[in-house]
Amino acid sequence: MGTAASIHQHPPQNRGVAAVTGGSAGLGRAIVRELAARGWDVAVLARGLDGLAGAAHDVELAGRRALAVETDVADHEQVEAAAERTEAELGPIELWVNNAMTGVFGEFLDAVPEDYERVTRVVYLGTVNGTRAALARMRARDRGHIIQIGSALAHRGIPLQAAYCGAKHAITGFTESVLTELLHDGSHVKISQVDMPALNTIQFDWVKSSLPEHPQPVPPVYQPEAGARVVADVAERPRRRTWVGGPTVATVLGSRAASRLLDGYLAKTGFAGQQAPDKGDGPAFPSNLYAPVPGDHGAHGAFDDRAIDDSPQLWALRHRRALGGAAVAAAVAGATAVVATLARRS
Repeated sequence: MGTAASIHQHPPQNRGVAAVTGGSAGLGRAIVRELAARGWDVAVLARGLDGLAGAAHDVELAGRRALAVETDVADHEQVEAAAERTEAELGPIELWVNNAMTGVFGEFLDAVPEDYERVTRVVYLGTVNGTRAALARMRARDRGHIIQIGSALAHRGIPLQAAYCGAKHAITGFTESVLTELLHDGSHVKISQVDMPALNTIQFDWVKSSLPEHPQPVPPVYQPEAGARVVADVAERPRRRTWVGGPTVATVLGSRAASRLLDGYLAKTGFAGQQAPDKGDGPAFPSNLYAPVPGDHGAHGAFDDRAIDDSPQLWALRHRRALGGAAVAAAVAGATAVVATLARRS
């Protein structure tokens, strides 16, 4: 897939050095491309050598410096070494994006403990390790920005993804804790969480799954470039919390206002809604849980035929300064309508 162009026009300039974990594929790959297009030099941290090479090439095509670092974020020593190398070869890290993820699809008791623990180490502890490596350097300089890639599922658990939901919830609590410490210290280091909706990424083609059908993100599905643009916006204008897409807003607010209704709704719809019979039986590739899948797989998954690249909520989010409170009011109204619909269906 080609580099996605931002709706904003940015003059060519050096914004500094960014590091993106899980940057070889999926949302991470889209984030790498978008940051490079906006003037960032990018260090890409991931396991797959083919995807790393492809991502580095994308950065160079945008006229920026690239560094590909083979890294398993579950290993804190590897993350620390990657940060050290990034600063030695590219310069001080001004932006760190914790994006790396993996998962298992299936009911909780069908997941063997080792698989569950691996997801937790990559998704949650990978974020902890990345935050530690970045913050240790940024705090000493009293500048920098860390962005955690969260999810609607950081606020609402759904069936068949207990490990991923648990890890994303943990990221939210961890980030809030670190944020309060930075505020207490009067630090100028920024930390943000950007919660994503369902995205059309390669993850659903190589996730470890015990489901009979091909796993799919819960519709509606967004293209990864839509999320990447918001991440780059937040990098330019730090904001503590950002909900991407109307479904994310509805999920977060709906879970707060009508949690029991959502429990019942997801129990009824969450199993069939996360499987795509038209895409075949099971994932298209071997699982990447313990080892990367060879090849350069880009940003997109198998759902280009049903994914959207924009929405009224995304447009309002990216223009919130101009719209002011009107955008917030519209988002809340939309979430309220979704909650009301769920109540009628339950």
